[in-house]
Amino acid sequence: MRDATPPAGRPDRLERLWPSLSTWLAVGVMAAFCAVVALPFGPVPGAVTFGAAMLVMGGALLSAAAVVGVRGGEFVARRAHVPVELLGELTALDAAAMRHARGPGLDARAYLCLRGWVGPGLRLDLVDPQDPTPYWLISCRRPQRLLDAVAERRQAG
Repeated sequence: MRDATPPAGRPDRLERLWPSLSTWLAVGVMAAFCAVVALPFGPVPGAVTFGAAMLVMGGALLSAAAVVGVRGGEFVARRAHVPVELLGELTALDAAAMRHARGPGLDARAYLCLRGWVGPGLRLDLVDPQDPTPYWLISCRRPQRLLDAVAERRQAG
């Protein structure tokens, strides 16, 4: 979690959803499988294939590390943003509740910013009558900190 102070003096609360250690281990195993395919051509092609696979898959993982949180009076999730005034009920979800929310409890109109390597999350209901999106479902490791940031932003005006 990164806290920064914007010019207005109110702290932003942002969280980058970095891949977990187990996700990185899975990438290493997949890269090793790619290297095994190239090993019949020699150890050098195998090593080059392993390195290239790690770079490609690692780069894809790093680009998938979304930023979520409160920035400048808005709740942001990757490239999407909504003013905190348009947020209704906010619910912190543990890993089990998140599984239900993104499975049988999911509304197809909801905005999703989910990462499989992050268990807990937030449900942010929207109160904008012009927006057909009923709520946002966001993965985050520290949902209570983000809820507190929204509450602080609402109190500040």
